[in-house]
Order: sequence, then C-alpha cells, then structure tokens
Amino acid sequence: MPMLKITLTKSVISEVPKNRKTVKALGLGKTGRSVIQADNQVIRGMVHQVKHMVRVEEVEDQPKAQKRRDPKTASAAPAKAKAAPKTAAAAEKPAAKTRAKTEESGEKAAPKKRTTKKETAE
Repeated sequence: MPMLKITLTKSVISEVPKNRKTVKALGLGKTGRSVIQADNQVIRGMVHQVKHMVRVEEVEDQPKAQKRRDPKTASAAPAKAKAAPKTAAAAEKPAAKTRAKTEESGEKAAPKKRTTKKETAE
C-alpha cells in the first residue's frame, strides 16, 4: 500500500481554526516537520484542504517512525530512592518529637493558632 510523506511548509499562525485543526489531525505541529500517513481518501481530503501549507510525496510502504519520548514526562535516569534514616528517632518529624515530649511530661500541648482567618477583637 503506498504511503504519503506530508511536510508542513507554512506556519499555521494566520490560518483559520479549521485549517489549524486539520494540520494537527494530520500529525503535524511545527513548520518543517514530516509525517508518513496511509494513502487513502480521508488523508487525501485533509491534504487537499490545506494544500497551500503542505508538501506531499508518495513513498514506498514503510513502518511508521517511533515517537520520541516526551522529556517532561519520561526522565533520562531513574529517580534515586531516599536513604532510610539510621534510627527511629531520626525518622520522627520535629513536630512529632515535641508532641511526644509533652505527653511524657504530662503537660497539655497548646492548641495551634489559626493563621488563615483574621482574629476579631471583641
């Protein structure tokens, strides 16, 4: 089955939204980029709609190129695991430490002050 190599030659900036969506549906994003699509009536119709912006070549049957990984979502190196604390006391958070100390001494911990609402003077 013949394939079409479609290259975007003109920017979509000054185009109507329908043509922008057609270019996006063809798989093109930036000027100068190319995609290989199957040669069928649907693709031919889309190419005809934006023929002033693309260059089309017929190529032999080729497998589609693999997509590149998105650098934002896929990291190059796996994330390092955090080192485990050496002791159980080091694992506690500072707030947990003070709460534990007040419970041991029998004192009642002071309630936290609310900082989100303004206090009204009565």
